[in-house]
Formats: sequence, C-alpha cells, structure tokens
Amino acid sequence: MTRTPATSAVFTAAVTLKPTQPEHFDLAFTAITQPCPWPKAYGGDLVAQAAAAAMRSVTDGKSPHSMHSYFLRPADIGAEVRYEVEVVRDGRGYSTRQVRGYQNGKPLYVCLAGFAAGEAGAEFHTEFAEDVPDPEGLPSSAEYLAERAGGSMTEESKAYWSGGRGFDMRHVPGPVYLTVEGERLPHQAVWLRPFDTLRPVDGLTDAQRDLAALAYVCDYTILEPVLRVLDLPWARPGLVTASLDHAMWFHRPGPVDGWLLYVQEAVAADAGRGLGTGRFFTRDHRHLATVVQEGLIRPT
Repeated sequence: MTRTPATSAVFTAAVTLKPTQPEHFDLAFTAITQPCPWPKAYGGDLVAQAAAAAMRSVTDGKSPHSMHSYFLRPADIGAEVRYEVEVVRDGRGYSTRQVRGYQNGKPLYVCLAGFAAGEAGAEFHTEFAEDVPDPEGLPSSAEYLAERAGGSMTEESKAYWSGGRGFDMRHVPGPVYLTVEGERLPHQAVWLRPFDTLRPVDGLTDAQRDLAALAYVCDYTILEPVLRVLDLPWARPGLVTASLDHAMWFHRPGPVDGWLLYVQEAVAADAGRGLGTGRFFTRDHRHLATVVQEGLIRPT
C-alpha cells in the first residue's frame, strides 16, 4: 500500500476554488473534497471551502468574525461541490454572507458567515493552558501508530491518521485512535501544525488562507473529548460519527505556520449526539478562535 505523503498540500488543494456561473445566488465556486478512508468526505473540507468562498465574495477588506454551519447530507469523496454565495448584506462595519454547498443536485451544507471591518476596543481572552507539555516531547500520530493495530483500523486509516490530514497532531493526554489513552476525563488538548509550509492559494491572501486552515483542521478532533469520556476510541468496531452543526468565532488574526494548541472540552452527550468546544491558541498565548460543534455519536 502507498501511504499518503505527509504534506499540507491536502489542505491547500481543498480550499482552491474554481469560479463558475451561479445558478441560485450571487456568486458560485466549485471545489473538490479530498481523499479519506471513510465512506464520505471529511466535514472540515466543507467548512473550509465555504469559508474560502465567502471570503472571496468580500472585497472591501473585512475579515471573518464568525461562521454558523449545518451539515445536511454526506459529501462524496473526490467529487465536486458547488458553493453558491448570497450577498445578504454589506454595511460599513459588518457584512453577511450565506453559503450553500450542492452535490449531485442536492444541498448538503449551509452556513451564515459574518465579516467585520474591525475597530479599536478593549481586549481580553481566556488563559492559555500552562500545564500542557511542549509538543516536541510528544509522539506524532505516525510515531504513536507505528507499532499499533487493532479494532476497525485498516492500513488505509492508519496511513490517513499518520500523515494524510495535512497537519501533525499530538495529543494530551494520549490519542483515542485505538484505545482511550489516559483518564476518561471530558477534556484534552491537541498540538497541531502543518506538515510543511502552507502554499499560496489562488484567490486568498495568506491571512485568509490561515483562517481557512483553522476552519479546516478544527473538525478532526473536536468530538474527541466526548469520545474520551464515553470510552469510545475511533477504531471501536461499529462506531459511527458525523458532524451535525458547527459554529466558529475568529477573535484575532495569527499565522498558522507553527505549533497551535487546540484546547477542547466535552459539554454534553445524550440521545446519540455529543457537543464539544475548542479554543485555538498560538504558542505565545494568543487566543485566535473558538469552536463549538455537535455531532452524531452512534456506538453500534
């Protein structure tokens, strides 16, 4: 089996959009979902692609401050998704966009995205988690999985977890790939960074690309604290998960070229659903973004 190379190009390929003629709203773009070993495409593809489409529709310098998304249908892997952007409002300080993703003639994703011009004001952010070990002393996913196997893990999923997601990810406590490493506590932290320097993306500035990178990578591990507290590793036979809805707030800009700390917490789990929260910090303690996501969690 040929392993997926450990490169961040999978992300930049995902958010490289092609303009096309709109059929429903004001602007339209197409994008291709990226390879993964599951039956359907990774949900972060849709969030990041919609973020890129929305940003390309705002031409007056405003930056995203929030996105609120719903996943309506699973997306096919390696297939085109058509994103239609509605210019809902353009004001002096704020703008709003609606983005709908279509595949096979049916809507599969919808979001509202808010943009802000920015203004002077007081500043506050939550505290950085000081007791988290540095990433250099933690095993990468590839190192952790090198001699491990079991459950529903295939060679394809092992390769994907190790190097196919575009980002190096290192868990505190240990990961939940095959077993739940560490205590069954409703929280964890994940150090992450691109496997290599992020490439330019046509139609996006570097700052916009970095915002899209946060939207892309946030979905990989946001439900893991819920899985951790329920003692449900990813490779448990029969486990089914899916993103249902997603909200993200961008507090301040920051480059995504070094280690970021993604601090996550399980909020609730019941009726086959789980809710998780996450906060992205730079290594110098700047709080970049906050994420809330609800997902389907079906153990059997």
